[in-house]
Amino acid sequence: MFGSILIKNASIINEGKKFIGDVFIINGIISEIKSGAIEKKADRIIDASGKILIPGLIDDQVHFREPGLTHKGNIASESKAAIAGGITSFMEMPNTKPTATNVDELNKKYSIASQTAWANYSFFMGTTNDNFNEIKAVDFKTVCGLKIFMGSSTGNMLVDDKSILNKIFKEVNTLIATHCEDDKLIAQNAELIKIKYNKDEVTTAFHPIIRDTTTCYASSSMAVALAKETGARLHVLHISTEKEIELFSNQILSKDKRITSEACIHHLWFDQKDYVEKGNLIKWNPAIKSEKDKLAIRQALIDGKIDVIATDHAPHTIAEKSVHYWDAPSGGPLVQHSLLALMDLYHQGVFSLELIVEKACHNPAILFEV
Repeated sequence: MFGSILIKNASIINEGKKFIGDVFIINGIISEIKSGAIEKKADRIIDASGKILIPGLIDDQVHFREPGLTHKGNIASESKAAIAGGITSFMEMPNTKPTATNVDELNKKYSIASQTAWANYSFFMGTTNDNFNEIKAVDFKTVCGLKIFMGSSTGNMLVDDKSILNKIFKEVNTLIATHCEDDKLIAQNAELIKIKYNKDEVTTAFHPIIRDTTTCYASSSMAVALAKETGARLHVLHISTEKEIELFSNQILSKDKRITSEACIHHLWFDQKDYVEKGNLIKWNPAIKSEKDKLAIRQALIDGKIDVIATDHAPHTIAEKSVHYWDAPSGGPLVQHSLLALMDLYHQGVFSLELIVEKACHNPAILFEV
């Protein structure tokens, strides 16, 4: 159907190496990568001299808004944006409407994607305080993992029952991906701000004060402790603070590494001073924090303490973002822009091309065994 394509003379970045070479593709599948020339006939030849060729990015955290929130985007529109941005595989989160917290709703998302997705896909099963039987019914051979919101979320997806968390960590044999913020501490911080300031005085600049380092570390350290105690396979999403980095080792990522972590583009790119200009447009959970945190997260990727780069793509309409801080939703669109941001960081000398490919392409494949 697709025929054959031969890409010639590309600067290939793959598996920790950079070399000039060729790639041969048959019917949409890469059949050969070679340093130097591939001497084969092809239906189409592309001269990539002077161009960089990397594997497709794998994004392990996106919110594509289908079902229930499709005025913001859907699996078709957001996966097309991902492809435009160089992301060829995505893993989508369960906090849609209705939430994917039972097998039927999870299967519906797979059915929609089978008809409309432009990229390779998988979907996380969601967790509540009372859906353990549904979790046990999932065939995790075909599902990328289990998502637990150990902090604020939409609907009924906040899991704050410690006995349930213990049960899940002990008995569910799959990758557990966690959003780690302590909801009670967030509520306390928010209440203090509301007492001290009038509503109109509170802007998005207060977001990293309300969702501060303590709220993140309290939750992520509990998740790591649970994983160490139970032997669970834990992946902590969107690290946003320097302090959390101490929870992770710089062991080389393999299928045997039990506790891993992820950094997101916005925590690598923005910091606290950007709230003045960007406001609610960069309101995310966990919050973008200080420049010191940003630089520490960058270094943790280089040092190997953080394993994966993702987006946490979560689109909203401009109208939804153009309200007062307290009312504005968190999240923003990133799948079409993440590779561009990473390439800018490469040109700034922050990351090497080899590291970008390791963290955004190879490591997600290792982590999720794809």
